[in-house]
Amino acid sequence: MIRLLVFIALLALLAAGFAWVADQPGDIAVTFRGMRYETSPVIAFSAVLALGLAVAIVLWLLRLFLTAPGRLSRASRKRKRDRGLAALSKGMVAAGAGDLRTAQRATALAGKGLGDEPLALLLRAQTAQLAGDRDTTRETFARLAENPETRALGLRGLHVEARRAGDAEAAHHYAQEAHKIAPVAWAGAAVLEHHSSNQDWTAALKAVEANAAQRLIDKPTANRQRAVLKTAIALDLGDRDQAQALNLAREAADLAPDLIPAVALAGRLLARRGDLRKAAKLIEGAWKAAPHPDLARVYVDLRPGDSASDRLARARTLARLAASDPESALSVARAAIDARDFTAARQAMAPFIDASAANRPTARICLVMADIEDAERGAAGLVREWLSRASRAPRDKAWVADGMISDTWSPVSPASGKLDAFRWMTPPERLTADAPWEPPAEPAIPEAPIQIEAQPVEAAIVEAAPAPADDAATKLAAISEAARSATPTREQVLAPIAAAPDDPGPRKKPD
Repeated sequence: MIRLLVFIALLALLAAGFAWVADQPGDIAVTFRGMRYETSPVIAFSAVLALGLAVAIVLWLLRLFLTAPGRLSRASRKRKRDRGLAALSKGMVAAGAGDLRTAQRATALAGKGLGDEPLALLLRAQTAQLAGDRDTTRETFARLAENPETRALGLRGLHVEARRAGDAEAAHHYAQEAHKIAPVAWAGAAVLEHHSSNQDWTAALKAVEANAAQRLIDKPTANRQRAVLKTAIALDLGDRDQAQALNLAREAADLAPDLIPAVALAGRLLARRGDLRKAAKLIEGAWKAAPHPDLARVYVDLRPGDSASDRLARARTLARLAASDPESALSVARAAIDARDFTAARQAMAPFIDASAANRPTARICLVMADIEDAERGAAGLVREWLSRASRAPRDKAWVADGMISDTWSPVSPASGKLDAFRWMTPPERLTADAPWEPPAEPAIPEAPIQIEAQPVEAAIVEAAPAPADDAATKLAAISEAARSATPTREQVLAPIAAAPDDPGPRKKPD
């Protein structure tokens, strides 16, 4: 609208100018080579305008002719660029969808139209990755790393390729170089993982502090990583510098109160120093949140030289803080076995081995029951029965990281080198269907010679015997000896033996 008004205004001014010139009296005379030319001002003015317009048209045509090759070249380049951009868009979609053939065709077209532009090189690298061409992938990312504007992108690609090739040192080098350019999360995490996998806890702690200062990680994550690394340093110090180890363990426990290894280490070191009250308070606080056997061991053994009954009383004190947790019952039962108070041990285990209990007893519960039967009665049959149950029982909680199960905690995963990978959890159960569990019966002392009626079991045990026996007494002794030798130990929980649980073992032949 404004342009239209301006155009109308210019026409009005031009018309007014012509009218003004037409109203002016007089003539215009020009003498050229002896000839005199006279005309009115309006005609002279019109002639000048026409001449100017003609000159402008000639100059425009001349310029159009001279610049035609350049304009044609630019138009051709624009068409190629447009085709390259279209191929780039199509190739990115194809590479993301895993369509290798389409991605390769699009990469070729994008290379022709866009040359070495960053996005074209990125598409080339992605297509090479999809095709498994590692050499082309590394060469393309190296070209991206040479350009200051795309250096971070190239280093990221080289870092990924180095990790795929298993070259940890090269991957760490690329991550460090990228971290110098700009604070990026992936580079900070890669530097931390490198130091952690090499167990360089001090350098890893510095990397955590740098990541936290640059706000690459949030505060809870930074505190958790600090706690894990301080615990690792304290464990390495061990008995060499107990004061420094205690300080680090207490700092770790303050940063992450649910980090069981830090709390257990701090409690043990406090107990060695004689601060029993502080150690007990620290462990009790962690036990309320998450009962753990390491905490129970430290708490029960706080005061060296205590009697077994004193340790039992301390275990009961700890158990009252989490009465319904199996770890409380296990700690009391263990202490009761050491104190030879088998009634207390059975009472602690009773809620978890009752046939009406909601859950089957776990392997550790079965092993504790085997220890009770062995220490109190020496009943080989019941011990064997509980060991058999343990071999089929649900798993207890353990430290699990990357599919690996460990009895001890570690700051990093042995499989991946990831920091703080271990979690205290129940490993996945096997997909097996066991027979319904029933509590074992009390052992009965036989008054008459044992009559073995289970033909398949007898046959299986006889096969393990050195030689078949002719008379019944010799045969029974051979079977009993083979069964006794096949009884699993406490450390080796074997498959269940289909024998009577109250088998008293071999009988001696009368002289």
